[in-house]
Amino acid sequence: MLDWLHAHKDLTGVVMGTTFGMGARLFMLRSDYRQYPAYPHGKLIHLALGLIAGALGSVAVPALYNKDYTAITFLALAAQQFREVRNMERSTLTAIDHLELVPRGAAYIEGIAVVFEGRNYLAILTAFLTSLFVIIVGWWSGLLVGIVSLFVVHRFMRGKSITHIADVERVEIKLEGPNLYVGDVYMMNVGLEENREIIKQQGIGFILTPKNDDARVTIANMGQRQAILHDVSTRLGVYRDDGDPALLPIAKLGLRTGKLGLLVLPREKDRDKSYQAVCNVPLLEAAVRKPTEANRKSTEGKPIG
Repeated sequence: MLDWLHAHKDLTGVVMGTTFGMGARLFMLRSDYRQYPAYPHGKLIHLALGLIAGALGSVAVPALYNKDYTAITFLALAAQQFREVRNMERSTLTAIDHLELVPRGAAYIEGIAVVFEGRNYLAILTAFLTSLFVIIVGWWSGLLVGIVSLFVVHRFMRGKSITHIADVERVEIKLEGPNLYVGDVYMMNVGLEENREIIKQQGIGFILTPKNDDARVTIANMGQRQAILHDVSTRLGVYRDDGDPALLPIAKLGLRTGKLGLLVLPREKDRDKSYQAVCNVPLLEAAVRKPTEANRKSTEGKPIG
């Protein structure tokens, strides 16, 4: 058996590369509390794309090894197709976002679409490296590289959360007449007594204090704020129905302090779960800003970029 694997390196590389590429995509595919991609049809689409990505990455190695440089064309075509996948995910999520009681927002949707595209490229890279080491060294090295690649892609699955840039604190909700405060942050004017009673009973308040000047700009981003409200409402429900604007979860910025006040109205009023939900909100790539670094480079007379 070992002699056969050594004698058929090209075939072994393609099979092992495709397997590990598909495995990497399967490893990165999760349906969590957001329930996306949906089971089973949404998963089936992404698994099929993972199989294609693994096959393309593994086949490219023996093709290039045998000086068939047209394989680069197929990789370029695959990149174009995966960009179409990104557009498909963006269109689908944008269409269903109008049906959410607390929408995701454009920044969150774009982040999800980028992740789906990027993970297909990680599947190609896993398959390519596995196939490369099988052909150049041997099947055992391809097996080792494939396993290591699975750990690497697992690392890429872990993005930063909101706690990396801000301290999260539970605070009391205060109503001074119709004026609603979360801590020392003014939120809004609540006109109806009925709505004020619901907010007193169901509302939970949080204050997010940025850890530095860059974080101050990031949490002020409207897309990041909307992502926080959506995640908490998805995990714990939301105590409102369509047509109740006064009961919509809200995030307001304290202009003098830079703190972000959050008012959430979960269907399940659990302070500990709400706190964990806020802490676990992903930090959106589209919302991250680093003005202090840009200003420092500009002051030093160096080009920014």
